[in-house]
Amino acid sequence: MGRGPSIENRKNAEDARRGKIFTKLIREITIAARNGADPAGNARLRVAMDKALSANMTKDTIERAVRRGSGADGADDMQELRYEGYGPSGVALIIDAMTDNPVRTVADVRHALSKHGGNLGTSGSVAFQFKRLGELVFDTSAAGSEDKLLEMALDAGADDVVSDGGRSTVLCAPDSFEDVKKALMGAGLAPLEADIVMRPENRVEVSGETEETLRDLLDWLDELDDVQEVYHNAALSDA
Repeated sequence: MGRGPSIENRKNAEDARRGKIFTKLIREITIAARNGADPAGNARLRVAMDKALSANMTKDTIERAVRRGSGADGADDMQELRYEGYGPSGVALIIDAMTDNPVRTVADVRHALSKHGGNLGTSGSVAFQFKRLGELVFDTSAAGSEDKLLEMALDAGADDVVSDGGRSTVLCAPDSFEDVKKALMGAGLAPLEADIVMRPENRVEVSGETEETLRDLLDWLDELDDVQEVYHNAALSDA
C-alpha cells in the first residue's frame, strides 16, 4: 500500500523529465529546419531528428516541428542565443539557449550563475577554451572492444577515441560526423550518445564544495525552459 504513491511520484517525475527533453528536442528541430526541411541536405536537422527518434519521439511530432521551423505552419519567433560565463572557482561555461524572450532568458541565466558564485562573461571570453566536435559515446566494457572501436573509428574518418571507465568517446570533425556514425552503426555498434558538441580543450579538477556547487548550478540551468545545452570544462565523473 505504501509503495503506491512513491511509484506514482517517480512516474510523474519521469514524465516531467521526458516532457522537458521533448520540448528541447522540438526546439532544436524547429530551429534547424529554418535552413531547409529536407534532412538529406541539412546536416543539423538530420542530427536533431536522429536524437529525437532515439528519445522515442513520434514521427508525427518531429514532422510538425519541421513544418513549423520551415515556415509551412506559420512563422516561428524563437531566437538562438549563446552565453559565456564562469561558474564556481572560475569553471568555464557555454550556455546555449533558444527563446522568444531574450530579456527573460538572460536574467534567468545571470541569476543562476550569481546564485552559485559565477558570472556572465563577454562574448568570446571562454569560447576559445572549447572546440566544436562530433562526439559518439559507446559502451566498451566488453573485453577487447576498445581496440576494435579505435581501429574502426579511425578508418571511418574519426580523429581520436578517448576511453575511460568502460566508455569510449569517438571524436571527429563536425563535417565527418554523419559518415563516422553511419560506418560504426553499419558495423553493428550502437552509440549511447551521438551529437555535435562544444568540447573543452582541457578540463580543470574540481572537488568538495566547488564540485557540489557546480553540480547544483548545472541542474539549475538544465531546469530553465529556455536553456538547450550547457558545456563546461570541469572534470566531473559524469562529464
